[in-house]
Amino acid sequence: MMIRITRVHAPTPALERFLADHLRDLAPTAPAESRHALAGSQLFSSTVRLFSATVADELVGTGALIPLEPGHEELKSMRTAPLARGRGVGTTMLRALIDDARARGVQRLSLETGASDYFWSAHRLYAKAGFDECEPFGSYADDPHSLFFTMRLSAAPRAGEPPALDLPR
Repeated sequence: MMIRITRVHAPTPALERFLADHLRDLAPTAPAESRHALAGSQLFSSTVRLFSATVADELVGTGALIPLEPGHEELKSMRTAPLARGRGVGTTMLRALIDDARARGVQRLSLETGASDYFWSAHRLYAKAGFDECEPFGSYADDPHSLFFTMRLSAAPRAGEPPALDLPR
C-alpha cells in the first residue's frame, strides 16, 4: 500500500467531511471541556501546517503542526480513517510531521491526546516514535481525560530512523 503525504493549503469537501468525522469520533470519549480537537476551519490558517495521507487518491489520514512558541510546535488532528487503521497510515503521517518540523529547525514537538482506552493505539504510536509522557504544556491544564507527550528533535534523524521524506513546502 503506497501512502502519499501531501501538504494541504485549502479545504476540499472530502477533507471537511474527514475532519468533521474526527470531531464526531471524539465526542463520546470525554466531556466537551476536555476535548481539544480543532474544527476544520481552524486548520486552514496561515500558521497551521496541515497534511493529508492518501492511498490511491482516497483520503485516509490527517495531521497538523501548530506553532506554540519559537522552536516548539504542537501536533494536532492526527486521524486515520477507520478502514485504514493498522496499515501504517498513522506511522507514515507521524514520521512526515516529525521530518517536516525537524527540517524547519523545530526543536520540540508536543501533543495532547485522550486518556481513555479508545486512544491506546495512539499512545503506543507516540511512544514508539520517541515521544515521552509529560506535564501539560501551553494553555493546557491537568485533566483526567488527557495525556500529554513531548519529543525533543535533533537536527538529524536518530540512528535507525529513515531519512526525511521529500515533502512539498
